[in-house]
Amino acid sequence: MLKHRGFPGRLPGTDFQFTIRRANHKDGVTKITRRERFKDRKHADRKADEGFIAALWAHFGEEPFQRGNLDAGRLSWLFGREVVAAEDPFDPASYDAWLKIDVKRAEMAFPEIFSADAAPYDFDADDDGSDDA
Repeated sequence: MLKHRGFPGRLPGTDFQFTIRRANHKDGVTKITRRERFKDRKHADRKADEGFIAALWAHFGEEPFQRGNLDAGRLSWLFGREVVAAEDPFDPASYDAWLKIDVKRAEMAFPEIFSADAAPYDFDADDDGSDDA
């Protein structure tokens, strides 16, 4: 499993994780599935989505990226909309699967991340100094 060095492990100040520490050999790879985002989602959940897409954008930009140690649960909230498969056939239960940001949809959903005058997202706000990612 590829570990994305330098990618934030979680949303600062929260327990919303962005990466996993190790592959799941016991139960197998967690499958990425499209999760519905309803309008009544909690503010904290929406901020976690925003932070995760900001981290993806800062780390990968428009380039395809390997799933690696990115959290399947967090990816699932964006999958099929802002994050799409970058290969065909796509295996949603593989750490080697390739994904990419659908920039047009991501800009529509998270304009504050993609605007020309957007400030860089602060991922070090609650950094404990560990390098778990």
